[in-house]
Amino acid sequence: MNIQSEELRTFVAVVEAGTLSAAAEVLEQTTSGVSRALSRLEEKLGASLLTRTTRRMELTEEGEAFLEQARAILAAMEQAEETVRMRTRKPVGKLRVDAAVPFMLHCIVPHVGAFREAYPDIELELTTNDRFIDLVEQRADIAIRIGELQDSTLHARALSSARLNIVASPAYLARHPAPASVEALEQHQLIGFSQPEILNHWPLRHHAGDRYQTRPALRASSGETIRHLALQGQGIACLSSFMTDDDIAAGRLVRLLEQHDSGFRQKISAVYYHNTQLSRRISCFLDFLQCKL
Repeated sequence: MNIQSEELRTFVAVVEAGTLSAAAEVLEQTTSGVSRALSRLEEKLGASLLTRTTRRMELTEEGEAFLEQARAILAAMEQAEETVRMRTRKPVGKLRVDAAVPFMLHCIVPHVGAFREAYPDIELELTTNDRFIDLVEQRADIAIRIGELQDSTLHARALSSARLNIVASPAYLARHPAPASVEALEQHQLIGFSQPEILNHWPLRHHAGDRYQTRPALRASSGETIRHLALQGQGIACLSSFMTDDDIAAGRLVRLLEQHDSGFRQKISAVYYHNTQLSRRISCFLDFLQCKL
């Protein structure tokens, strides 16, 4: 049958314009050229699509059925063309990214310079929250979230996962010998989160399971605050590897109870509302960030 897209466009234009001459003007073609394209389409289909009168053209029953499909095909082609154009076009405009303070400081800020060099026309706006935010309320395009996702209305992309490290500073361990067992943590000063309480269930294998419920003597709402308290020798903490790996490598923190690690990993995800105009900027940022994690 070999129907051409231009024949579909001609047919739709004739229907919407009402006459061959009006459609020819819209398509910037001659009236005879439009008439020939319409006749070729009808010949290929083996059906009359339009009833021609002196003043206007009316759809036949077959024409009405074909019009819906023709419009759908043209719309799909336009969407495909736009997708390719967006992938080849340089991304431009503002991109607002929200993340918890520790993730922002340790995983985004160190790479901002390289991202701006790669995508100079994207204007980054970075905000920090240590809780799950409403994207619309906080005017964010992307939110990076650590842990399980609850929002069913958002698009989500898994970026990576993070081990949890049980850590203390050398200064603390000089005053309090390292715990030899999970149960020995009860004899130590523990630093935990003020909320949610699940963050104080550390991923350690012991006689009662794979999660050890701690009772922190010192609590804070931010992981970065807890990290600094641990660095100051205030106790033992459980923090993501992206926050503590550099400190461990530099000797500022010491990893404890490694043999009891249950293998739990925190999910790191990006959530966003689908927006065609933003999608190129979002995909550029998330592709870049995923390579750095």
